[in-house]
Amino acid sequence: MSTRVTLATARRVLSQLRRDHRTVALLLLVPVLLLTLLRYVYDDKPLVFDTVGGPLLALFPFITMFLVTSVAMLRERTSGTLERLLTTPLGKGDLLVGYAVAFGAVAVVQTTIASAVALGLLGLDLTAGPGLVVLLAVLDALLGMALGLFLSAFARSEFQAVQFLPAVVLPQLLLCGLFAARTTMAAPLRWASDVFPLTYAVDGMQELARTSSVTGDLARDLLVVAGASVLALCLGAATLQRRTA
Repeated sequence: MSTRVTLATARRVLSQLRRDHRTVALLLLVPVLLLTLLRYVYDDKPLVFDTVGGPLLALFPFITMFLVTSVAMLRERTSGTLERLLTTPLGKGDLLVGYAVAFGAVAVVQTTIASAVALGLLGLDLTAGPGLVVLLAVLDALLGMALGLFLSAFARSEFQAVQFLPAVVLPQLLLCGLFAARTTMAAPLRWASDVFPLTYAVDGMQELARTSSVTGDLARDLLVVAGASVLALCLGAATLQRRTA
């Protein structure tokens, strides 16, 4: 891998993204709008908003990053751009890390805006400080990005890429402990939940709602989410195809 080539890739991705106003709106505005909608759904139940708002502050960036990056990488392959790029000194690692740097920068902006609106204007009450909230939200967004890049290798069209959302994300969403305590689930469901990285993203936000310090459970959640992101990027580099047949 080359730092120069990786940064050049990141600049190219950011330049393309800047010209795509709809995608920018999806990444930066949709999480804020969904959190605002949720706030007024529970307008007369602020405690419920405090309970579910934290985990959803992590889930919305995760989902939007998953969608955008999976489709963006697929377009690189189907348009032939990826095949041309890989005939240059650009390696697969340079490409994926460049994407990670570019969308990581977007994730910081995205989660900072969403957290500022949720914690400030919408009155979301979390015990932890905003720094920890933004850190975990950024890691969750990067996890969505990494999974999107990895799974895009198995899609042949944008429609198939979007199909991974219900196939991969929704089972994690149902079993992450947001809708029901994992201790009440059947043993096979608990075992699956223990494997899913989104479980630790939600656990981390729930921990931030309870305490302002970095507990052992929170440290574990941060490490698992970060480790799952790195693993997904490594698998993405191993399975990345030059083009889609």
